[in-house]
Amino acid sequence: MKLANRIGLLGVESAFDVLLKARALEAKGRSIVHLEIGEPDFPTPPHIVEAAKRALDEGWTHYGPTQGLPELRQAIASHISRTRGIQVGPQHVCVVPGGKPIIFFPLMALLEPGDEVIYPNPGFPIYESMIRFLGATPVPMPLVESRGFSFDLDLFRDRLTARTKLVILNAPQNPTGGVIPRDDLQAIAAMLANRDVMVLSDEIYSRIYYTGEPPVSITAFPGMLEKTIILDGFSKTYAMTGWRMGYGVMPEWLVAAVNKLMVNSNSCTASFSQRAGIAALEGPQDAVTAMVAEFKKRRDAFVAGLNQIPGFRCALPAGAFYAFPNVTGTGMASKDLADLLLEEAGVSCLNGGGFGEYGEGYIRFSYANSLPNLMEAVERIRKVSLKWQAVMAR
Repeated sequence: MKLANRIGLLGVESAFDVLLKARALEAKGRSIVHLEIGEPDFPTPPHIVEAAKRALDEGWTHYGPTQGLPELRQAIASHISRTRGIQVGPQHVCVVPGGKPIIFFPLMALLEPGDEVIYPNPGFPIYESMIRFLGATPVPMPLVESRGFSFDLDLFRDRLTARTKLVILNAPQNPTGGVIPRDDLQAIAAMLANRDVMVLSDEIYSRIYYTGEPPVSITAFPGMLEKTIILDGFSKTYAMTGWRMGYGVMPEWLVAAVNKLMVNSNSCTASFSQRAGIAALEGPQDAVTAMVAEFKKRRDAFVAGLNQIPGFRCALPAGAFYAFPNVTGTGMASKDLADLLLEEAGVSCLNGGGFGEYGEGYIRFSYANSLPNLMEAVERIRKVSLKWQAVMAR
């Protein structure tokens, strides 16, 4: 027996491969600073955990509605309406096990072979993976460092064609930490307003930002709510990565298609997790505020440290919890440098090229680790960099 050819079209996330290598080195006694995995290093807030325990005791252990519990969908609709300045109801919400199904399901429902999808590059690898898997054509949109890792609007206009079926946006962004400026989003919305194009707006890091104003959703602009899928969830905001719970907010006609795909794959999302989700959205938000404040402190110290290392140049990320330094000054390819840092410095990070061709020349560090560990990583990187520069100078 052989696997179907389409399986060969699927990509993977390099973070898990790098984590495996790092764990193997640890098993041999090596000290490793883990800056590869994009997951908050904070515990899930206690009131959310207690809500899940209570739900288990109350018997929320059986199948629930495919679309999600009505109470949770209402809580999500209220949250999205308030935070995005739009008006949506529970009928627009699909609750799914993690954020990735809101990439997988809407793309399956919308794309035909030959359709074109504009997506951010460097970007979350699953975007390109799913586009190729479905036989559509990925059209990479380079993220420009000089624009805070936002699109070049002239290039975006040029890449829109009659075959463009979907545009993927992600802000705050993985891996760059960039946030799309309001004026850029408004310009993108204007270019798409009269086109038969859908937008997947990945807003999973919507609560993790360091500027005064929260990131703007493209749904805030006229005509865009009816053609946008908002992807958000609980993993990043509430340190609930293992709970596997995300959601999409989308037009009702697309909800019906996503529900069909849920029935054929997962049936429903775990009921007790959904009860915890209600507590997350409607309960105290102090833990989220404290987590973001700590991320900001780490960001400031870590980026300042990176910028003191020869060959590294790192812009201050506006959101998420990733630093994405330009490392072309080291004279090394991104993958070679990432491998060197793991093997020689004991710092586990990701090759920027793993996020797409325009990520070459960059490295991704997750600063979801303690401040002492981050400063230890900076010192280790500095020592290896100086050693490497001395070798190159010979």
